[in-house]
Amino acid sequence: MSTPGSLAPRLAELAQEFSEVDPADRLQLLAELGEELPELPPQLTHDSMQQVPECQSPLFLAVDVADDQRVFLYFEAPPEAVTTRGLAAILHTGLDGEPVATVLATPEDFYLQFGLADAVSPLRLRGAAAMLARIKRAVGGLPDPAHTAE
Repeated sequence: MSTPGSLAPRLAELAQEFSEVDPADRLQLLAELGEELPELPPQLTHDSMQQVPECQSPLFLAVDVADDQRVFLYFEAPPEAVTTRGLAAILHTGLDGEPVATVLATPEDFYLQFGLADAVSPLRLRGAAAMLARIKRAVGGLPDPAHTAE
């Protein structure tokens, strides 16, 4: 399990915000955060993004690493995919603009610190972990399982 010190500062701050909310209200906070997920820039389309099939709702992701090694994240999910948008917004809010090393240091079970296990299904939480794994893979921190030898 991850420890509070292992999260990027904005991700840790967001986790603290979730922990201060009554467990019954965390899903509402997640939905509100999802409403704040930024629109895609005009140069990005679904064709230029990768789909995250582990998510229950359609989610597309693009990752850009700037020359200064900062990571920029772009997510697209339909407005009715409230939980998926919220989970993507957690990653966007917490990791967008962070250095590659910070992104790579983010624990795969980061979502446990948000207290969402009682509010969100395990399948959706696996989707959140898959989003992070794809982000790490895109910045060079994880091998692509489709290209590893068995």
